[in-house]
Amino acid sequence: MTKKEGIINFAVVGSGHIGKRHAEMIRRNPNGNLVAMVDIKNKAELGLQNDDFKFFNSIEELINAKLEIDVINISSPNGLHAHHAILAIEAGYHVVIEKPIALSTSEAEKVIYTALHHSRYVFGVMQNRYSPPSVWIKDILSKKMLGQIFMVQINCFWNRDERYYKKDTWHGSKELDGGTLFTQFSHFIDIMYWLFGDIQNIQTKLRDFNHQELTEFEDSGIVSFDFVEGGIGVLNYSTSNWDKNFESSLTVIGEKGTVKIGGQYMNEVEYCHIEDYEMPKLAASNPPNDYGPYKGSAANHIYLIDNVIKVLNGKSKITTNALEGLKVVDIIERIYSSDQ
Repeated sequence: MTKKEGIINFAVVGSGHIGKRHAEMIRRNPNGNLVAMVDIKNKAELGLQNDDFKFFNSIEELINAKLEIDVINISSPNGLHAHHAILAIEAGYHVVIEKPIALSTSEAEKVIYTALHHSRYVFGVMQNRYSPPSVWIKDILSKKMLGQIFMVQINCFWNRDERYYKKDTWHGSKELDGGTLFTQFSHFIDIMYWLFGDIQNIQTKLRDFNHQELTEFEDSGIVSFDFVEGGIGVLNYSTSNWDKNFESSLTVIGEKGTVKIGGQYMNEVEYCHIEDYEMPKLAASNPPNDYGPYKGSAANHIYLIDNVIKVLNGKSKITTNALEGLKVVDIIERIYSSDQ
């Protein structure tokens, strides 16, 4: 059957919570077509037995099937992202890679090198950029409305307990998960880099308060640093909050004003006081990704899929490129290597 003009065919590798989210967003887009999904579990285990796409148990099986696919979305465990992306790119497909794009800068560089060599696009998933408060603060910062930036504070205080770190999953594994900053908070590192640029003079204190039986890495950290462009910053994070998420917040103190974006998912402007400026009414943020007993960041994957389709149809520029994904991995690596 000939593909209709403007329709982009997708396959999704990794069919857990996020993979299913990718699949749903592809289906919701009038120019998206879900051709196949991949997972080491079978369709019945995943609750996908009634769906009409082709199903494979490995990315190699998918590639060998030589289906008419434009994009492969990688939502497998973190430690497999780079490997799966490289296999897909070498087979001629564009890729969408869930955050993080890799667990090391060397792996991320291999992904980018392979994509350049094969002239393929790499789209990173950095969903927080699409929320109305993020779009708003990016605009006021780009217009220098806060003047010189003095201080930035990012707080990420979430709950991730035994309901999340189950023994039969890859979550909590150093090899496949990578660490709290990679799995839980890399999109907040992305927001920081997107808004304020690179960091230096990093000082880190990591602790594992109540996850010793659940994970192979820290559950909490305090990170201080200088921005290369000027100003100082601190990132405070923890997954040890009892029972539920508390907040994700960004506070910016500048020469001409102070702004705080807060709420559980950085989804609302809590404070805005800027010289000669009146805060506009923003569109409502999307609700968080809901995983039953625990919640994730804002469900903005629909904007990413829309951007992928528009880019491949020549109607838009890419909004989350691989070099920015690489930079997020680089910053996280440097934070971890600075632990005191």
